[in-house]
Amino acid sequence: MSITPTRLSLDPRARLGRRAGRRFLIEWVAIGCLGIVVILLSSLGRLSASVDHLVYDRFLSLHAQPVLPDIVVVEIDNASVAQLGRWPWPRSVHARLLEQIAKAKPAAVIYDVLFTEANPEDAALARAIALSPTYLPVLLTAPDSAGRRSVVEPVAPLAQAAAGLGHINFEVDSDGIVRSVAQFEGDAQSRWPQLMVLAAQAVERGTLHLNDVRRDGVVAGSGAADGATGESGATTTSGATPAQNEDSGDEGRFLIPFGPNAQSYTKLSFAKVLSGDVPADQLRGRIVLIGVTASGLYDRFATPVSGELGPLPGVYIHANVLDTLLTGRQIEPAEPWVLCAVSLVPLGALLAGFLVLSPRRSMLLTGALCALAAAGSAALLFGARLWMSPVPAIVGAVVVYPIWNWRRLEMTMAYLRGELQRLADEPHLLPETPSRGREFGGDVLEQHMALMAQAAQRVQDMKRFVWDSLDSIPEPILVSDVRGVVLIANHAAKAHFARLNAPAPEGRSMQAVLGGLTLVKTIDRDAATDGDNNLFAHAQWPALLDPARREFAGLMAQGVEVRDASECDYLLRYANCTNEQGETTGWIAGLVDVSALHAAERQREDALRLLSHDMRSPQASILALVEIERARDEPVLARGLLERIERYAQRALTLADDFVQLARAESQAYVLEPVSLTELLIDASDEVWPQAHAKRITLQTVTGEGTQAQTQADADADADTEEGHWICADRSLMTRALVNILNNAVKYSPPDTRITCSLASLESTSVRGGARRVSCTIRDEGYGIPMEQQAGLFERFRRFHETERPEVGGAGLGMAFVKTVVTRHGGDVAVVSAPGKGTAFTIELPALDDAQSEASELRRA
Repeated sequence: MSITPTRLSLDPRARLGRRAGRRFLIEWVAIGCLGIVVILLSSLGRLSASVDHLVYDRFLSLHAQPVLPDIVVVEIDNASVAQLGRWPWPRSVHARLLEQIAKAKPAAVIYDVLFTEANPEDAALARAIALSPTYLPVLLTAPDSAGRRSVVEPVAPLAQAAAGLGHINFEVDSDGIVRSVAQFEGDAQSRWPQLMVLAAQAVERGTLHLNDVRRDGVVAGSGAADGATGESGATTTSGATPAQNEDSGDEGRFLIPFGPNAQSYTKLSFAKVLSGDVPADQLRGRIVLIGVTASGLYDRFATPVSGELGPLPGVYIHANVLDTLLTGRQIEPAEPWVLCAVSLVPLGALLAGFLVLSPRRSMLLTGALCALAAAGSAALLFGARLWMSPVPAIVGAVVVYPIWNWRRLEMTMAYLRGELQRLADEPHLLPETPSRGREFGGDVLEQHMALMAQAAQRVQDMKRFVWDSLDSIPEPILVSDVRGVVLIANHAAKAHFARLNAPAPEGRSMQAVLGGLTLVKTIDRDAATDGDNNLFAHAQWPALLDPARREFAGLMAQGVEVRDASECDYLLRYANCTNEQGETTGWIAGLVDVSALHAAERQREDALRLLSHDMRSPQASILALVEIERARDEPVLARGLLERIERYAQRALTLADDFVQLARAESQAYVLEPVSLTELLIDASDEVWPQAHAKRITLQTVTGEGTQAQTQADADADADTEEGHWICADRSLMTRALVNILNNAVKYSPPDTRITCSLASLESTSVRGGARRVSCTIRDEGYGIPMEQQAGLFERFRRFHETERPEVGGAGLGMAFVKTVVTRHGGDVAVVSAPGKGTAFTIELPALDDAQSEASELRRA
């Protein structure tokens, strides 16, 4: 029984084939759909909004950008409150401040203080507001249930004196942090620009002139805001509802690019400016923002940089908004559908990687895609002023990767346990210790470990079995690698080389280990090439012993007979070791002692010679006595009795001769030589000619050049004119085979008939790729053989005789001899016969190639 080893694999597809491949793709598609759903929820459903905000805030805190020096902040700080008294201050204080600032000729003043209640000092404050382009805020209330918003404007004198009015509302996200601002807000009846938009538009139109303009570009508001004038301060429009404005983007909302230096603007104390302690150059040609920073007034908001700077006063948020508008650094949030589409790209790359990458490389790919998504988001944020959160892409990859690997791990463990359990349940082929446990307790991992331990033990047992099997073989066995270096030698091999006083074979090349042997002959089943292989092997010896020489592989696989220094004969044969893929991994050399076999063959030959002598000699003596007795004038024995003795002795002699010839044809080595089949056929015809002549049967030989009647007188002369039809054969045995066929043709043909012998050369497409062959057909006009008897024609002791045919002598060994000789010469023999239509025997033999034929003819000449 042969055992085919199965290579274990942790890849489920390697075992379950197409079914596992279908399951693999189904799980791959399902996990891909899961990743798509996660990305859709994160991008379109805003499921990851809080994480998006954290990532955005972190990016801003890592990037500081320069502030615009044309912006000056006048703080209503704690020192000013302590010096000027409790808030709110009289409007005359604000008027004096504006008058003091106007003396320095600023580009504009933005007063971030609500003056919504009438006061007797409004006229003086209005005159001070008119001294410089001053922008005042309005208060927009939250939308009511109908979507309407109330507007609280400054008192009329102040509103009329202001250069423009704008809202100061900030957009607070769900986590309470200000990150964006709307350039325009309102309802269906009115729409108000953000207070900083008015100043930025004035700079864009050239109404306001700054000292040091360093802008990458100014984003001006839409044309609807251009209606805001310094006279009215409010713009009324019949535009869309607030919801429509938001959908269409008319609000002009953008993200404020806060940075670690969000409070790094030039700052002046309200009290110092009021007292005139501030040089005019610090205010001239600049936009002055006046706002509350005192802690008691609590005009502060959380921003993305609050972790480092704390809550930011509203005036500084306005300063950052104005800086953003003047420098064109607004950050635009990407559309949700764009974010979703871009986030699907890393997911697609990861899913594609799952199909071709190992788990370790898939993990590296996941990390690389997450890092690439973060780096790309940061590059777009700081380079293109576009906020595209990396969180949906990262969340999609982070969710998909562990689930995929969990499924792969689960499938691998299930497959591994199934394989190990199947291995444990199979009957062990080797002897096993009794009552070895087959069920294991504990958790799944412990069960896997126990099954793996049992499988490893069985592998070790199998290894020990292989070693014991090699050592138990009585013949020397050598195992080498592909380079021919001996790796393993069994006990018989070690003992053999130790007996010859040779070094140990391990670690030495096969050619060096076996180089002391002497080549006797090759073992080749093809008789036609046996002589050539012998010559080739003797010419190449001992190079044949190197298994790395592939040109000798076929010859060494058939085997060669060798002889060692102690005159013992061995059959040496190589066999290659292959792995499951059919790749050669090494070689196995075996030495089989055939000395006893050769001795038996010699004894058999002696027995045949003895049998031949013992059977032939008495019969020959009987015949001699019969001849002597017959020659007398008055024989002592009756003449009829002498004829019977002669006939029986002749039959016994023929039987012995046929038996010996058949034994020789079956067992002895053939003496092969290039011979002409035409000559052999003529020799056989000469031997059979007396019997044919006695029955008046004509023998004809047909070759490629014509037909002629063959007689004993002209045989030699005609042979020179015919084709040679050269073959490699044992001359005596092949001649004997032809004689047997001709004898049968003469015996089983009536008188006055014809026997035709035809020779031809033909191409055989079924043997050796179309090698040339020689055919010889012997056709008689005899009685024929029935179809049902033709199957046993070449068996021993089979004779065919019908009542209408004459009785002929014979032991039934002739056709068996023909079959044996032709087969051992690498040929075929066939018969075509029918009762009353004669019989045709056809012999096909391998032909010599042209070079061998020419050389044979030269030697013959």
